[in-house]
Amino acid sequence: MRRAPLWEGWRASQVAPRIRKKQQEVVGFLEANKIDFKELDIAGDEDNRRWMRENVPGEKKPQNGIPLPPQIFNEEQYCGDFDSFFSAKEENIIYSFLGLAPPPGSKVAKSPEEASSLPNGDVVGEAESTAEGTEKAEESGESEAQGEGAEGAGELPESPEK
Repeated sequence: MRRAPLWEGWRASQVAPRIRKKQQEVVGFLEANKIDFKELDIAGDEDNRRWMRENVPGEKKPQNGIPLPPQIFNEEQYCGDFDSFFSAKEENIIYSFLGLAPPPGSKVAKSPEEASSLPNGDVVGEAESTAEGTEKAEESGESEAQGEGAEGAGELPESPEK
């Protein structure tokens, strides 16, 4: 089951039209993709407002120190602001941005961190060290049959063009 990203928002009647539009875009996307979420009112609830201000990282806060909605969290983990959300959506890495696994069968691009791992879970740089270890084992006198089975261990399979 996917964890619900928490979405921080103001009541629609109390915000500027540009903020309301951004909130509606986030909510519309989450609803259209059947992603469970909880909308928190930061206009009428001082505890929610304080929590949001304390949990948005410093580098994401404007000069006045007060981040504007929408701010997106997955549980207590900060995902980003609207601009980050929009970019993730455009780059087709929205599920990674939200900290969620993509739905089964979806063709979602991987984030740079995910793209650096191989299908077997190894990290790209680790495959090269495995190949180096195989070469060292061959030099130390292991049989050629063992060495041949490991050839190409450092090569990545080519992905088909779409």
